[in-house]
Parts: sequence; C-alpha cells; structure tokens
Amino acid sequence: MSNPRRPSGARAKDPVPPVNKAQTKGKGKSQEQRGPYNRDRNSEPTESPADTPNGRAHTRRSGREKRTESQDSLARSTSDRKKAAPLRQTNGNTQSKKQKDCERDEALQTSESKTEDLRTTEEKNERARKSAPSKSGTFAVAHAPVNDAQKSEKSDIQSKPKIESRSQSSTIVSDINPTTIQANIKRQSRKQKDRSDSDSVKDASPELSDRTSQEKRKPKLTKKQNSQNAESMEEDTRTHQSPIKNELEKVLQATIEKLKIKAIERSNASRCVNDITKKVVTHLKKMMTWCCDIESLTTGSYYENVKICEPDEFDVMLTIPVERVDIHEFNDNGAFYSIALKRHPNKHPLNSFLNEDKTIRASEMLNEFREGVKEAVESLEYDIVVQRKKQKCPAVTLEVTENGKAISIDFVLGLKVSGSWPIHTKGGFQIENWLGTKEKKSLKGQPYYLVPKYEGNGKVEHGGVVAKDAWRISFSHIEKDILKRHGHSKTCCEVNGKKCCRKECLKLLKYLLSQLKKEHSDKMSKFCSYHAKTTLLHACATKPEDSEWAYDQLPNCFLLLLDDFVRYLRNQDLRNFFVPAQNLLHQDNLPKSNCEFLVKQIEIQRKQNFPIFK
Repeated sequence: MSNPRRPSGARAKDPVPPVNKAQTKGKGKSQEQRGPYNRDRNSEPTESPADTPNGRAHTRRSGREKRTESQDSLARSTSDRKKAAPLRQTNGNTQSKKQKDCERDEALQTSESKTEDLRTTEEKNERARKSAPSKSGTFAVAHAPVNDAQKSEKSDIQSKPKIESRSQSSTIVSDINPTTIQANIKRQSRKQKDRSDSDSVKDASPELSDRTSQEKRKPKLTKKQNSQNAESMEEDTRTHQSPIKNELEKVLQATIEKLKIKAIERSNASRCVNDITKKVVTHLKKMMTWCCDIESLTTGSYYENVKICEPDEFDVMLTIPVERVDIHEFNDNGAFYSIALKRHPNKHPLNSFLNEDKTIRASEMLNEFREGVKEAVESLEYDIVVQRKKQKCPAVTLEVTENGKAISIDFVLGLKVSGSWPIHTKGGFQIENWLGTKEKKSLKGQPYYLVPKYEGNGKVEHGGVVAKDAWRISFSHIEKDILKRHGHSKTCCEVNGKKCCRKECLKLLKYLLSQLKKEHSDKMSKFCSYHAKTTLLHACATKPEDSEWAYDQLPNCFLLLLDDFVRYLRNQDLRNFFVPAQNLLHQDNLPKSNCEFLVKQIEIQRKQNFPIFK
C-alpha cells in the first residue's frame, strides 16, 4: 500500500521512535527526543550536574532528587534548543528579548542549583538524625549545624516566587525577574556582612552588643516626649534629694509666691503715682523758673520688677539737665563730687544757686525744690502727707492713702550730666562677659546723674565746698536697664525662653533684710536694699551664664548669693558696682559690730531653713 501524497507546502517530519520510560525517568529525554534542533549540536557535550559550580556527585538519591534532575534536564534541553536555534536577522528589539531570555535562564539555573544544594543538605541532616542512636535504644534527633550562608540561602529561596514546569509542552513558565534576582543576591551578601560584623562585635564586647541591640529596640521619641522625659528625670532628682533641701525648696517657693504683687494692686498703685508725678512736674515747671526743663525719671525696685510684698514704695527722680560742667572729687572714694558750671553765653537758670567759684549750692537747691513739691501736692485731690525731712536724705517723701492702702513716693532732685563718665568709674561696671562689650559701650554712652547727698558732717569743708553742698553720683537708670535685660542670652525669662532665678534671689535677700530689720531695728538700721542689689550685680558678673542661674536651682543659687553677702559682711568690704573705690560697708558709716550681728542672724536662719520667711 502506497503512502499518501504529502501536501506540497508541508515540511516532512522525521519519524519519532517510541520513548523508553526508563530513559525518561533516569536520564531525562534521549538525544532523539530533544528535537531536531539538537542534531546539529551532537558534537557539543551536555553539561552535567557535577560540572556546575555547586554540583556534587551523590551515590544515593531519593525520589525527590530524581524528580529535581528531571526538571534540570528539561530546563537544560530547553536552553539548548534556544541556543541552537538559527539566529535570524531581526531588529534590535528581538535581540534584546532573546538576551533577556538567556539571562533569565541562567538565573533560573543558579537558583535551582541552590535549591538542590539545600535539599541535599537537609537529606544529609535527616539521615544523620535517623542513624544516631540514643541511650534508651531509640533514635535521638541530632541537629546538624547549619551555617549562616545556608540559612540565608534557605530564606532567600523561600522568599522567591514559585516556578511552574510543564513537561507536556517542554517549556518553563517563570515569574522570576533577573533584576529582582540580582537585588536578592546583593541583599543576601549585605545580610551576611552585617551578620559577620555583629558576630565580631559580640565576640569583642558582649556588653557593647547587648547595649546596641537594646538601643535598636528602643522606639524613637519626638522632641515633646524627650522634653517630658527630661522633666520627669529632673523631678525624680529633686524627689531623691535630701529632706533638708526639699524642705528649703518648699520654703523658698512659698516665699516667692507670697512676695508676688497682684496685677490689680500694681495697676491701681502705678496709676496713682503717675498722676501725682505728672501734676507735680507741671506745677514745678510753671512756678519755678529753674525747673522749666525738669524731667521725670522712674527708678527703683518697682520699675526694676524686684519689688516685694506690695507696691507701696516708688522712687521718682526729677532731673535738671546741665551741660559744660566741671566736676571735682569731694573725697577719695570717687562717689561724691562738687559741681561747677562753666561759662554760658546766656544767663543760666541755676545762677541763683552758684558760689563765687561757680559751684552749685546743693543744699539751697534742695530746700527750694522741697518747697515747690509741697505747694504742688496741696492742690491735689489725694490724701497726701509730706514727711519731715530726713538728715542726709535727698528725697521729698509723700505718704499717699489710696483705696485704704498707704503708698510712699520719694521725689529726688537730680542733675542730668551729659558726657563721659568720671574717671573713677573706669575699673567698674564689668559686664563684658555677662551682657557683652557692645551692651557696655551702649550703656556708657548714656548720661549720668548727680543727687544732693553727702557723708559725715555737713559742715565739713573740702576744697572750699562744704559737705552739704556735695553731690553723689547715681547710675540708677543703668541698674534698671541691667536688671530688665539681665540674661546672658537675649531670650532669658521671655515667653519662649528659659527662666532664670536672678531676680528671685534678689527678692529673697531683700526680704530677709527687711524681716530682720523689723525684729532688730537698732542693729539693722544701717543696712538697706542697695546692699542686696550690689551683691547680686557682682554675682551676675562673676557667673554670667544663664545655666548657672537656672530656675530649678533656686535653693542653691540663693545659698551661694547668701555666701557672697556673708563674705562681704565679714570682710566689711562691698564695692560699688560702678565705682570700685567706694566701699558700701566702710566702718566710718557702718560699725563692725553691726556686720557681725547680721552674719550671726543669717547663720541662724540658714541652719533652721529660714523660719523668718514663714
């Protein structure tokens, strides 16, 4: 019987011999089954598993290994057919596609070889566990060591996408992307390097590795959480302090709260003082010719925000501007001067108070000023009483009763002198490290003031000038500016800045002196709040940093300030902050016994946590 005629356009196919199942199971497909494309490559040897970089010869293999070899041979046959296919002259897109297929096949072979190695290792471990006898006659499980590389390979392989093999169509469908495989390999090498580094750290210092692992496990905190933790740590620190310090802090904080002035009381008192001052200045300008240019300058503790208890004391300086004056030291401490006017082209308003040598008679000028203030307050609608003149006091004191409370106003006569400060101030006013050189230069550019005040006997004559006509230099306006901007940083005690305790320490020291003066008026009459203010100014210049005056360190800062004050009292030497030649505790004005008494009282109060504050 003749064969039917083949179609003209069809290609004759070679007969395919029957497939031997043994061959397919043991070695994969035969040479004939690999298709016509392999006939031209009979001369090329087929790559065996032993020739691969990770291949190993095994004598005993399980059914799972044989199935794996079957899949490997199927993949190799597919790659061989793709390599043996005739190259066609196609465009660049086709060539790049083939190149990507080749790279994917190579990556597939590498991953499959790793899978085979891992499975082989697992089978070895399984055989070792089964073959290891235990003491009780049964087989104990022996865990073979698995190195870090094998662990990483296992995790890497498990994380890879699954691969399907279809033996019917002799093709392999893979979802593996070559870029992903390369990234996994790089990540694997990085993990191995990190693991080796961590192992070396553990070997070198176990404590360091434990600390590092704990820090890694700690969650990252925000700025608010960090600040809250810092505050809680500070609170714990204060809690674990000694009972004495805790008690002292409670006493001082309670005292600070007690010394605060209520806003409504401050407002009422300041409104009353401002109204009286305005009317007094208006009267003096109208009724006294030499007061036509008089100006008001608010000074003192109230305007420095260091007033304690109640707003019951106010200091107002009424100044007369003078220019072209000669100043001469009245004594050797640099704080008292005699003032003489230079020749003026026109008649000066103060000519009625001049001596023959053009020196100003301060005593006469103060007496006329006092009379003018008394006349001014007579027409006011306030309940005002003018206090009697105190010896050596340059102020005219008014006692005003407003809303059932007494308010004291000190009107002080002063001369406003423009020009450079006297030479005795050269060694003082050391604020460079505290407020800065620029701030010092700016403040020294302001005028200074002279008030009619003298020391000792008023009839004592020096250089043709009696003591009662001498003038004391004053920098109260500079002191006010310093205490207002008291911080080393510009934001100290502002709304968004850190709070310090400089002013609180000054308030506590002033309150201590005032309470002791109430109990021991005879021994304490010579001491005043200016001693406390000068002590603080020296302390601020010595300790300029704001951190040294942190508000939470109030007890320590107050005790240190008290130590400074006690040292000044024992040495009986407290220098004027602006005029170093003047000793505010000089024995000519303050007996040594008074200083010793105050030291003793301070020590008693300190040992008992200041019962006088309670």
